[in-house]
Amino acid sequence: MRLSQRIASSRPLATTAMHGRVETLRSEGVPVIDFSIAISHFPAPRAVLDAVAAAIEHERTMPYTSVVGALDVRARLADKLRLENGIEASTDEIIVTNGAKQGLYEALYVMSDPGDSVLVFKPHWPAYVATAQLLGLRPILADLPDDITPALLEPLGKPAIVIINNPHNPTGKVYTRRELEYLRAWVERIGARVIVDESYEHLIFEGGHTSLAALCDWRNVGVVTLFSASQSYAMMGWRVGFALAPAAVVGAMQTLQGPITAAAPHLSQVAASVAYATGAPHAMVADYRARRDLAVALFAQVPWIVMHAPPSGPYLWGDVRSLTLDTVGFAEALLEEKRVAVMPGEALGVPGFIRLGYISDDEATLRAGIRRIIEFGDAFAAREAADER
Repeated sequence: MRLSQRIASSRPLATTAMHGRVETLRSEGVPVIDFSIAISHFPAPRAVLDAVAAAIEHERTMPYTSVVGALDVRARLADKLRLENGIEASTDEIIVTNGAKQGLYEALYVMSDPGDSVLVFKPHWPAYVATAQLLGLRPILADLPDDITPALLEPLGKPAIVIINNPHNPTGKVYTRRELEYLRAWVERIGARVIVDESYEHLIFEGGHTSLAALCDWRNVGVVTLFSASQSYAMMGWRVGFALAPAAVVGAMQTLQGPITAAAPHLSQVAASVAYATGAPHAMVADYRARRDLAVALFAQVPWIVMHAPPSGPYLWGDVRSLTLDTVGFAEALLEEKRVAVMPGEALGVPGFIRLGYISDDEATLRAGIRRIIEFGDAFAAREAADER
């Protein structure tokens, strides 16, 4: 069967591929601890579950909505943007999507042409680069610094589109207001448009979150901001998010979304509108912070890994360069020998690191998985030392 050239050279996202391998092993009866992805052990908020149950009970039929999302849902999302993000927006500047990935694809599709350059800071969520490549765009990868400064931005040229992930997956970096102001001034000067992924906006342990769109004339600059209920509200399988964009961009995204999926499912829209009205998930964030601190403490005395406590997010980003730069091989062997799945740094653009999702399962499983990683790494280090002798 002949495949198109544009897909024949593409590969599944490494993040979803590793999770798929874990599911296959588990279906075969092999117990695996999966740190390769972040799936919350929390359920969706109670108010969400109650609202969806009520919709099923009383509505009976699930209607199609407008492709951009039901008007009342978009009105509630506009309220969320005003109250939480300090952004004034109308309903025609909001589109409900089947998760952040759809919003990313559509925004890149309608704001670019093949050959355009897209700046992505690494390490990066793999979908940024994969989506750009699918659309025939030219990814430009730059190292994500501790601090964004004008001196760092100046040598990056004039990309057509800049993608910002704030808070950042996988490092947990939260951009400061000053950093965002530097970015705003730079993109305004070079005429770049911006896609800001704020899917982790509520998972912040230290500091606060600021939306770039709140600091600029986002309509004229051309800022698209992506939101997702998946992580902020433990709604991974509901596949719902939304994008804020200038009305012309939303209209173009609607034109694209219509023949692909049409609207997000009615029940997912009900769930999203209620979730975003509940505000920050304080109990869940407190639980995640405690798990983060536990995991970092368990790694603290391990000589071959540097594991900082991230200020946000469901992931740990471990530096194992003193042990190996081949973290694909490290992850493969760890899965084979210890039945623990982690994400190799190569999948996110930076070898020598591993990403661990620490929010799944119970605390005992978290401890067991980390113990196995340490045992494996200690044995790996011992083998390396023996080979050098």
